[in-house]
Amino acid sequence: MSEPPPTRKLTIIAKDPGLRLGPDGPMAFVEVSVPAEILAKGPTGYRIKVVDYNATERRTYLDEQEYQTRDGTLVDPFAPLPGETREDPAYQRRLLADPNFHAQNAYAIAMRTLGAFERALGRRVSWSSGGHQLHIAPHAFAQANAFYSEPDRALMFGYFFRRDGQPVFTCLSHDIVAHETAHALLDGLRSRFTEPSGPDQAAFHEGFADIVALLSIFSLKPVVAAAIGEDGRFADTDRTIRLVSVSKLTAEAIRESILLGVAREVGEALETGQRGALRRSVGLTPEAVHLLQGEVEEHARGEILVAAMMNAFVALWSDRIAQLGRFAGDSYNLDAVVEEGAKLAGHLLNMAIRALDYCPPTDLDFGQYLSALLTADRELVPEDEWGYRAAIRTMFERYGIHPQGAACDAEGCWQRYPADGALTYARSNYQAMTRSRDELFRFLWENRETLDLSARAYSEVISIDPASRIGPDGIALHETVCQYVQRADLFGAEFKAVLGAERPEGMRSSDRYTAYGGGVLILDQYGRVKYHIANRLEDAERQLSRAQYMVDAGQIGAPAAPDRLRFAVLHQQRMGA
Repeated sequence: MSEPPPTRKLTIIAKDPGLRLGPDGPMAFVEVSVPAEILAKGPTGYRIKVVDYNATERRTYLDEQEYQTRDGTLVDPFAPLPGETREDPAYQRRLLADPNFHAQNAYAIAMRTLGAFERALGRRVSWSSGGHQLHIAPHAFAQANAFYSEPDRALMFGYFFRRDGQPVFTCLSHDIVAHETAHALLDGLRSRFTEPSGPDQAAFHEGFADIVALLSIFSLKPVVAAAIGEDGRFADTDRTIRLVSVSKLTAEAIRESILLGVAREVGEALETGQRGALRRSVGLTPEAVHLLQGEVEEHARGEILVAAMMNAFVALWSDRIAQLGRFAGDSYNLDAVVEEGAKLAGHLLNMAIRALDYCPPTDLDFGQYLSALLTADRELVPEDEWGYRAAIRTMFERYGIHPQGAACDAEGCWQRYPADGALTYARSNYQAMTRSRDELFRFLWENRETLDLSARAYSEVISIDPASRIGPDGIALHETVCQYVQRADLFGAEFKAVLGAERPEGMRSSDRYTAYGGGVLILDQYGRVKYHIANRLEDAERQLSRAQYMVDAGQIGAPAAPDRLRFAVLHQQRMGA
């Protein structure tokens, strides 16, 4: 058997079944590259296991595909047959009706998303369950919903029927599959982000997952070109240039395109075409956000983060398009436009993912994520030559999201830990600190006063992740990302004694409350602390604000939703089902 290549090709539906190649054209089926492996039935690989059980119909769809030949040659079982093309209506109908193709579509998109995270972070990324494989159920139930379930170690995709009786499968939407996979990956990187907290942390999971879904589609350049549309051709002496009209590339036109809407087919089926997408957060204006500040429900609040990021993308892409040369005064080179969009989206996606390493592990707010975004990019790209950081900070601030005050420098990045920070390294072994949680905890404990840790709380090092990233200049950045958390379980009557603030209005003395704190230590290649990004447990103002929000939101003194239903309920509300 021959050695497999590093990647393999698998067919998927690009973006969404709602994307057409032309006004009345076919759907966009494409081949994408995913990490190569010898797949078992399902398909099942070393990180993804598709289990195609339909709980509504109580049936299993058996995988009948072969993903490699007997000699080990990797094959795409849904590649067009001889004489077919991906645009043939018969070919597309055959794949849409085949549950095995649905399974491959979900597997391939999930693996692409995992690959994007691991490239950005410079290391392997684990699922939060501790297991090696994430389960995917492409036809989990007959319901307009899709969600990530940590207890089941699974992504659950539902299906429903239009008014005309035609089925709509959420597992066929690139946006939805990438969104749910991002939930699972984020939960593995920051497991405490699903704990009850302020409105921003509750919203961050949703907003971040949409950002990943929207930006990742731009790597499929032929699909982006088809979505924009060709308006003519210019014949040069040695090549033919596809042209696109200026009118299609205004900031408003880009915002209205299918590329920046989430799950068009599902949105149209649920809303009878009124919205054209399940969500179009990029259309949320700063003025609308300012009018709603302080009143935004947590599920809708995630769209503020998406609006800020995607409008920064639109502004940057518009600027880069304007620098391209025009043909006949009113057209651009379509391929050059797409290339600029792909490079920009790829850089912003890497920024968005890398920023997670620079976020505190508990009680995140949007301002802290902005500081993490700016810091993550500056560490790898010191000179902001293309103005990414300036554009992101400007747009986020328009949406009311600001860097975190004294914890940040003039550029909005986190302050570096001072070289003379009085930390004790003498009794710590750097090599052991990058591998052993016990050794790192010893370092934290010996420096608890300097690092402002609570000596009374339960403390735990939850991860140590060495990372190696390559900047655009080819220089490698080596860091070790270390997370620790602290928690104190108390009753309302103990709130002031433990946390230093009067208990919030509405909290009873018998109510149980868990206070969280924690931080991230970023160690440089020599084992010295470069950043300490933390939310202290004994921060009276923060704990009071968090507890008051939880009381007002009914999260204290009321039974919580079971863990397995948390994302299910959240997504059902967002889909409007």
